[in-house]
Amino acid sequence: MSLLDDVAERDGWRCWVCDEPVDPDESVNDPRGPSVDSRTADRKAKVAERLAHRGCNSRKGAVKVVIAWPERLYVVEPAPLIAVADRLARKGGREMVGRCPTKKDAQEAADWLVDRFSRLLPGVPVTAAIEAGGGQFLVILATGRR
Repeated sequence: MSLLDDVAERDGWRCWVCDEPVDPDESVNDPRGPSVDSRTADRKAKVAERLAHRGCNSRKGAVKVVIAWPERLYVVEPAPLIAVADRLARKGGREMVGRCPTKKDAQEAADWLVDRFSRLLPGVPVTAAIEAGGGQFLVILATGRR
């Protein structure tokens, strides 16, 4: 089995950048085709390879990668998720990632974040908590200290 197949199977054939499915039958030269990405330009970093669409992988070389929050979620001042993922993977701990007007909105955001981070940081157990304060609900991600 090739490196691409190994990485793709481990990542469930989902692009780590856009979180959309990757078609295993698409040409590796097509923008929606599969490619292996190291997720970082820092050659000293010990980051495992990740599956990405060819187009997502190519674009990230030209612009800073941004993991988009779904428009269906009502989150005020959402945190940049790549930076949050890097800090949690490196140091662990807790980090506030957004504020929501209702507990229901906060729970939807928390559920989405735990699911998304399970693919963004495989092997790093990330949990979400909701804390009320100041008439709003804070969404907090946490992992054990590294």
